[in-house]
Amino acid sequence: MPHLTSAGSTLRTGGTEHFGVGVPGYAHPLLAPAAWARLSRPGTPLHWAVLNIDNGPGARPDPYCLEAAGRLRNARERALHGDAPEDTVRASGGRLLGHIDLAFGSRPFGELVAEAQSYLDRYRVGGFYLEHCPAERGELPAVRRLTSTLFALLADSDSADEEGGRMVLGHGTHPHPGYAEAADQLVTFRGPWTDYRWSQVAEWTAAYEPGRFAHFVHGLPRTHLEEAMRIARWQGAGTIFFTDRDGTHGQTDPFAALPSYWDEFVSRIGPGISE
Repeated sequence: MPHLTSAGSTLRTGGTEHFGVGVPGYAHPLLAPAAWARLSRPGTPLHWAVLNIDNGPGARPDPYCLEAAGRLRNARERALHGDAPEDTVRASGGRLLGHIDLAFGSRPFGELVAEAQSYLDRYRVGGFYLEHCPAERGELPAVRRLTSTLFALLADSDSADEEGGRMVLGHGTHPHPGYAEAADQLVTFRGPWTDYRWSQVAEWTAAYEPGRFAHFVHGLPRTHLEEAMRIARWQGAGTIFFTDRDGTHGQTDPFAALPSYWDEFVSRIGPGISE
């Protein structure tokens, strides 16, 4: 059974937390139109989905991405301001996040800010997913400077709604605890089921609500869905994405498409509550 990295009495064992789905990066909307359309269906427990045109915002506006972005933005508007019951409507109100690759801290600050501005100008994203984010203490000041700047850009744009923008750091592992104060959410696991089922969680995460952490697991058989959800709940993850794709047989990214058991996956989560 997964456990904390050191003994403590703050294990999350309750079952009252609401899961939601975070989509770390589908294929281009031209190549996967049905997958993108399913994200905006009422009742889908979507927290957020990442838009990645060409490892960033691309050189110019993309008409297919504009359509996908508009569909998700309209779904969120209906979720926030519609007349249907809240537990159903808000569940389809996920944000669209612009993908920015930090390259583990090696890219210039100005280049990253320019990409963020392009996402806001072209696609009116509701936040950012900062992939390959550093995890070490020494890189924390630079990441804090960047996220503060991006939050300011969001606040000055017409993209953020009354709930504000969202910043997700894609570490893929447990970073230094200080990163929890630099963004809204941290991806603390991204990897195969064979590692996840024996994974451990850093004790410092127990001080935070489950909504602050996300787990992405590939190569997960349908028969182990319930076990994986128990692990996520135990470790305090509020946002999850599980798939049976494993990156083999010509797959370049196991997270670039829906799992074969998508309908069962979202039904197990239930309509949920917007983050």
